[in-house]
Amino acid sequence: MYDVNGKTAVVTGAASGMGLAMAHSFADAGMALVMADIEATRLQSAVDAMTAAGHRAIAVPTDVSNEAQIKALAEAALDTYGAVHVVCNNAGIGIGGAVDEMSLDDWRWTIDVDLWSVVYGVRTFLPLLKAQGEGHITATSSMAGLVSGPVLGAYHVAKHGVVALMDTVRIELKMAKSAVKASVLCPGPIDTDITRSARNRPAELSEHETSPLEEKFWNNLSSELARGMDPAEVGELVLDAVRNERFWILTHPNEFIPLVERRLQSIKADHAHRMP
Repeated sequence: MYDVNGKTAVVTGAASGMGLAMAHSFADAGMALVMADIEATRLQSAVDAMTAAGHRAIAVPTDVSNEAQIKALAEAALDTYGAVHVVCNNAGIGIGGAVDEMSLDDWRWTIDVDLWSVVYGVRTFLPLLKAQGEGHITATSSMAGLVSGPVLGAYHVAKHGVVALMDTVRIELKMAKSAVKASVLCPGPIDTDITRSARNRPAELSEHETSPLEEKFWNNLSSELARGMDPAEVGELVLDAVRNERFWILTHPNEFIPLVERRLQSIKADHAHRMP
């Protein structure tokens, strides 16, 4: 079991939702916090609440789609606490649209935030963890990283990439017999405001055009998320996975594992005639 008490955690997307919940769980477990988010004002309010409650925390406004800012985040963590032990690459966005209708700006923004940010996070923080001989690195994917559906094509592509990346990290760490561990978080419906991702849309991007199909899908998803799991439960699941060094973190296993199994069965069925 990995003892997190007295250690330092870096969490991106920490101003709200699952990232803020992770920060609370880590703080309650005795960890110092480096909280990052693109929403600077909201982030500072979250950190102020943490410090008022007696926790150690700093705010580092960060655009995770920018590698230089990820490197600056690591430097701020080391300058403040001297070491990093747990890294949660959690920040993400969700933009809808049919795969052949979504603008390239929306494709690039989604993949930059949801996938490239994790690549930057792994390349920046993993060498630090390996050099010190301990630690845990996680990334937030989604059940959309294990199964696919309509309207969120770019999101599915990015989140499948996160699962593949973190599984590769896990395998490489195991091959190296490293004490550093990895996890991937695949949440189902969680009560967050990811459907309001457009609030952080870069000004230089073209305007997003919403189709009737996307609007209907988004309204249904917003209602489902509002009834979803409390982010605080997700924070505790992540903390438990770090402590017990588990790779897969699923928030709704009973609902979604059968969907993953169904996908495997469809692969088998499509190739059954070729099997001896």
